[in-house]
Amino acid sequence: MRIGGIEAGGTKMVCAIGDENGKIIDRVTFPTRGPKETFEDMIGYFRKWEIEALGIGCFGPVDLNKSSKTYGYITSTPKPGWKDTDVVGTFKNALGVPVGFDTDVNGAILGEVTWGAAKGADTAIYITIGTGVGVGVYVNGGLLHGLVHPEAGHMLLAKHPGDSYEGKCPYHRTCLEGLAAGPAIEARWGRKGAELADNADVWELEAFYIAQAVTNYILAYSPQKIILWGGVMHQESLFPMVREKVKEMLSGYISHEMIFEKMDEYIVKPALGEDPGILGAIKLGMLAISEFSINKA
Repeated sequence: MRIGGIEAGGTKMVCAIGDENGKIIDRVTFPTRGPKETFEDMIGYFRKWEIEALGIGCFGPVDLNKSSKTYGYITSTPKPGWKDTDVVGTFKNALGVPVGFDTDVNGAILGEVTWGAAKGADTAIYITIGTGVGVGVYVNGGLLHGLVHPEAGHMLLAKHPGDSYEGKCPYHRTCLEGLAAGPAIEARWGRKGAELADNADVWELEAFYIAQAVTNYILAYSPQKIILWGGVMHQESLFPMVREKVKEMLSGYISHEMIFEKMDEYIVKPALGEDPGILGAIKLGMLAISEFSINKA
């Protein structure tokens, strides 16, 4: 079985061919230009492989409501030229195969639940902290959508008493993205995070905000596994700091051995390295085949 996958980002489009066991057979990356040029690149690639289905984990916001006229569209994105872009329809018409579609971070948690660190869990979250913050949520055996889809990277946080920075997010200022994403680090400290590796104050503050958000996610979703990644989390010292602060912030309220004794097994890196998103997209393609078969029957 050959399944196509797209990890669609605002800067680049990662395209791959995989199988039902999560093995990546081939991979290519295209720059994200305008929709017409970018779609032509990707469609040309997938036509060479005669895929049986395609899965797409996409930057957004996107419309995931299958009864909506704009299902499968990128909707109100700030990415120039991509607002109101029909992603699913374009690939269905060009390739004639079932197409699975979800957010990029939902794709990432799906990959980790299927083949990675959250395998066997029925409730787990994936948090990526980089240029922005995205949170993929898998609850009771399925990806969480709801009114639109989770935007938990914009969860509002209490400011650290010693932090005078107003926040980078133009919508909320003091949300997780506004206080802890890469651009917030650079705006607050005057240098990129990669240049501040030895500044303990930077990472103490980062850990405070990340742990506060993770504590809220634990209280809201009760995940069995929490996966943290993205450029900011490449700072190795953050993981033990976040784990310890989460334990402090929960203050003994959640009584479970994963909190008291196994926090290093609870808040973890992705087991799939840099591949959760593209493998999750391949899994979305597999799910699209199953749905197509059910509807056809």
